[in-house]
Amino acid sequence: EATFAGRERVDLSPALEDVVRRFGSYMRRTAHRHSIDVSELDDVVQEARIRLWKALGTAENVRQVPAAYIYRTTMSAALDFLRRRRSRREQSLDVSESGASMLLVAKHSADGALIERETRDAVAKAVELLVESRRGVVKMYLAGYDREEIADLLGWSEAKTRNLLYRGLADVRQTLISWGYGPGAPS
Repeated sequence: EATFAGRERVDLSPALEDVVRRFGSYMRRTAHRHSIDVSELDDVVQEARIRLWKALGTAENVRQVPAAYIYRTTMSAALDFLRRRRSRREQSLDVSESGASMLLVAKHSADGALIERETRDAVAKAVELLVESRRGVVKMYLAGYDREEIADLLGWSEAKTRNLLYRGLADVRQTLISWGYGPGAPS
């Protein structure tokens, strides 16, 4: 067992391995259709596995995950993989340009990257503080699912999903403001 943001987590490896065994070729085909090179397919499947682990949290949820959820998770992982690859290419092109201006750009991008990482970490911590019923909905929303998809995947009504999502997002916003992030934050 490992702790994850203060909560006990059971070993999800067997459940995740079962999902990858059952859906692995489907996940690889999905990633390949989105221009992922054959040599990189396993990286995308691993990223999707990590996302399933983070979003679903229990072995039972992982075992019952619908194919549509796996598809969306794999698509999201593939698109993020492509964005990272494009970003690396753009950064390597930047390095080959003029030296002095590149040092200035690198400093600003490093500052921006640090601020972005700190903000992302703060959002993740704020989400983990939510009550369980709101936490899952907010995580799915932040992963790119819309309200209707979340309602379908969880088997909830649209009204229940909307209510939990909006209350969860409001809680996250208030927590971030109290920590000094965003407009209205204490100085």
